[in-house]
Amino acid sequence: MPKKKRGRFSAEFKARVALSALREDRTLAELASQYNLHPNQISSWKRQLRDQAAAVFADGASRTTEAAVEKEKAELYEQIGRLKVEGDFLRKALGPFL
Repeated sequence: MPKKKRGRFSAEFKARVALSALREDRTLAELASQYNLHPNQISSWKRQLRDQAAAVFADGASRTTEAAVEKEKAELYEQIGRLKVEGDFLRKALGPFL
């Protein structure tokens, strides 16, 4: 009997399955047969979603400020790079005069 390959599932797929399980309008066995998964896998994703759902709402403000800080940091590094290139060019061009 050939060995079954492990499946890799996208975050969107996991979320869709976990949300279906949280709704509880179908049993785990029904969901497992619909999505061709083991019921324990669905239970695991459901538990992860339930445990980490609060983080989605709690970190909303900090994520936007974190993104803004990262963007500003990238812009500053870019500016430092430009100034370094200009300084090196001027040192080379004005070397005899310094």
